Amino acid sequence: MTIRVYNTLTRQKEALEPLIPGKIKMYVCGPTVYDSCHIGHARSVVVFDVIYRYLRARGYDVFYVRNFTDVDDKIINRANTLAMSPEAVAKKYIKEFRQDMAVLNMCSPDLEPLATAHISHIIRIVRILEEKGFAYHRDGDVFFSVEKWPEYGKLSGRKLEDMEAGARVEVDQRKENPFDFVLWKASKPGEPAWDSPWGKGRPGWHIECSAMSAKYLGETFDIHGGGKDLIFPHHENEIAQSEAAFGKPFVRYWIHNGFININHEKMSKSLGNFLMINDIVNTWHPEALRLFLFSNHYRSPLDYTEQAMHEAASGLDKIYGPLLRIEEHIGKWPPEFEKYGPDNNGGVLWNRFCEAMDDDFNTARGIGILFEAVRILNRAIDEKGLSGVMRDSLETSRIADLLKTGNVLGIMAETPHRYFEKRKEAVLESGGIDRDWIEEKIRERAEARKTKDFARADAIRDELGQYNIVLEDRPEGTIWKHGDGKT
Repeated sequence: MTIRVYNTLTRQKEALEPLIPGKIKMYVCGPTVYDSCHIGHARSVVVFDVIYRYLRARGYDVFYVRNFTDVDDKIINRANTLAMSPEAVAKKYIKEFRQDMAVLNMCSPDLEPLATAHISHIIRIVRILEEKGFAYHRDGDVFFSVEKWPEYGKLSGRKLEDMEAGARVEVDQRKENPFDFVLWKASKPGEPAWDSPWGKGRPGWHIECSAMSAKYLGETFDIHGGGKDLIFPHHENEIAQSEAAFGKPFVRYWIHNGFININHEKMSKSLGNFLMINDIVNTWHPEALRLFLFSNHYRSPLDYTEQAMHEAASGLDKIYGPLLRIEEHIGKWPPEFEKYGPDNNGGVLWNRFCEAMDDDFNTARGIGILFEAVRILNRAIDEKGLSGVMRDSLETSRIADLLKTGNVLGIMAETPHRYFEKRKEAVLESGGIDRDWIEEKIRERAEARKTKDFARADAIRDELGQYNIVLEDRPEGTIWKHGDGKT
C-alpha cells in the first residue's frame, strides 16, 4: 500500500512520494534548550520517532535531522537567572534532553546540529535575501519584508491584511510592516555575538532552521515536522525566507502534531501544570508514557490524566504478559523464529498494522490491532499450550509480527522477565515489603485452593491487593505483579 500523509500545506492527505525514490529527507524542529523538557516536547519527539521508525521499517532510506536552538532570548534570560553563561545553560539542557530521550527509547536522529555552529550559513542566506530585496536592515537588525513575499500565510491560512487588522504585535517603529520578522539581531552588551556585515549580532530563531535544513537536506526536501504551535509564525516564516532566498519549493510535506492538555486544561506556566518528562518516568514506566502518547492520532489533542496513564500502563502489562510466558518456556529472549517458524517478512498482524500506519500514521488504530493480536496469542497459549504455540507457524508469525510492531512503536524493548522484575522491585521498594513474604502468601493461597478453602484463598488475594499486588493464575502457576501500572 501507498503511505498517505496529511500535509498541513495542502490541508489534505497525499501519497508520500519522496523527491528521490526510496529515500526520505526529514527535518524536525528540536528544543530551545533553556529548561527541562515537558510532556508537550515528549509528544512531538515520540510522534516523529515513530514516523522515522515506520518509514525505515517500510524500506525507506531516511535521513533525519533534528536541531538544537542553542542561542535565543530565553536561553540568555535563563543564563542571567542562573548566573551561568548562555553556552553553559545550553550544554546543561542539551545533556538533560538526551538523557530524557534515552530513557524514552528514542532513536537518535542522523544529525543534531547546533544553531551556533551554522552562523556562516545563516549570514549567507540573510545576505541573499537582502540582495534580492526581501530583507532590509535597521540599526544592526535585519528584517524580512513580509509584503515582498506574496505567498506569505499559505501554510497557516492567515491573510496578511486580516492579521494587520486584528492582531496585536510588539511595536517596533523601525519595521516597514508590524509582521516583518527578524533575521539577524544586534546583540546587547554581554550577550552572545558574532561578526556580520551588519555588525556584531546573533541570528533570529526562524532563519536558523532554514540554514541548517538547507545545509544537510538541500534547498527542497521531503518532510518537515513539529508541533502545531510552530505552524505560525515559525514554519510560516521558514517557508517565506527559504523560498524567497532559493527560488524553489522549500518542503513537500508538512506534518504537525496536536497539543497535550493536563486534566482537561491547557498546559501553561501560569496554571503551574507543566509536567516534566523526568518526573513522569519516575512514576510511570517510560514505555507506558510512549503508549499513552500515541494512543490518539498524532494530529488530535491528547489529555494527560492519571487514569489515562493507568490505562496505558495496564495495557503495557497485557502486552508483556504473553511474552513473559514464551520467554519462560524457551529460556531466553527473543525467540529464534527460524527455529520455531518461517522467516517473518510480515504476517497478518504486520500487514494490518501497516494498513493503519499507511493512513497518515494512525497509531491509535495500530495499537488496537496490536492488542487484538495479544488477546489471540493469550487464547492460543491457553488452548494449545506453549509447546503447541511455538510449533505453530501461524502463531510464531504472529509473535514475530508483534515484536516487529513493537519496534516501530518503541515498546517491548526490554526482556519480559526484566520488565516484570523491575515492576516487582518498585513494589517492594515503595511498599517496604519483602519478596519472600509475597511468595509465601502465594504458596499459602495455593494450598488453600487445593483444600478448597476458597474463603482463605480470597482473603490472601485481598491482603496482597492492599499493597497493589495483583495475582494472575496461569496453567503453569500463579504470578504476581504491580496492580496500578506505576514503576
